[in-house]
Amino acid sequence: MIGTCSSCHNGTSASGKPATHLQTTADCGDCHRTSAWTPANFSHSTITGTCYSCHNGTTATGKTATHLATTNTCEDCHSTAAWTPTRTFNHADAIGTCASCHNGTTAPGKPATHINTTSNCDFCHKTTSWTSVVMDHTQVIGTCASCHNGATATGKPATHIPTTAACSDCHGTTAWLPATFSHTGISSGCYSCHNGTTVAGKNATHMATNNLCEDCHTVTAWSPYRRVNHNDVIGTCSSCHNGTIAQGKPRDHVSTSQDCGACHRTTTWDR
Repeated sequence: MIGTCSSCHNGTSASGKPATHLQTTADCGDCHRTSAWTPANFSHSTITGTCYSCHNGTTATGKTATHLATTNTCEDCHSTAAWTPTRTFNHADAIGTCASCHNGTTAPGKPATHINTTSNCDFCHKTTSWTSVVMDHTQVIGTCASCHNGATATGKPATHIPTTAACSDCHGTTAWLPATFSHTGISSGCYSCHNGTTVAGKNATHMATNNLCEDCHTVTAWSPYRRVNHNDVIGTCSSCHNGTIAQGKPRDHVSTSQDCGACHRTTTWDR
């Protein structure tokens, strides 16, 4: 016989490729032999079409039961020259959640140092750039400070109000500012914040005192004040006890030009 197989096996002179034959541009003789038509020596080099058009579990072996859940674009990861190992992994073909593979068995999972979270990986990570993270706080497990400790993530700045309260007592994950302030965890005097700079301080009409706000006021109800601690007052008694700011001398008081403190004591007024 002179010439190629297909010069006769063209469907006219002799039977050609059946309709169910693999899609290929190869001549019959590239795979078949005239001495024994089957089995064939298969060459992928001339195949036209996708791998899955044959490797579908019917025409030829398809994906195994343990294969990652993916689309059927085999050639995105595999090569016909060497089916294993895979030349690359194309995450665009993956079906299902990241954790269905990244579970510590099939592929590396979350490291021991990962933030505690119930989120699936793709809530924060992208397959195109794993380290470009968009943080989703709604799925985080644990306190804010378990991450916002100055090492894993930014912690309280040096100018933050001194407090033992957890971040979430005042801040929200959806909007860090403004904060809903809770005084219960404050670990320093009122004046460390209420100094007129950090937050509002004493108003202009406040009696002259030192800056121990908590001696008279409470954080649960700033006004009315619970008491006046005269030990904190600056100035003379009459600067407050003038009949306007506080009760002054009664009408039946001994006539005197002396200040109250010359005779009275703040601890025991009538002695």
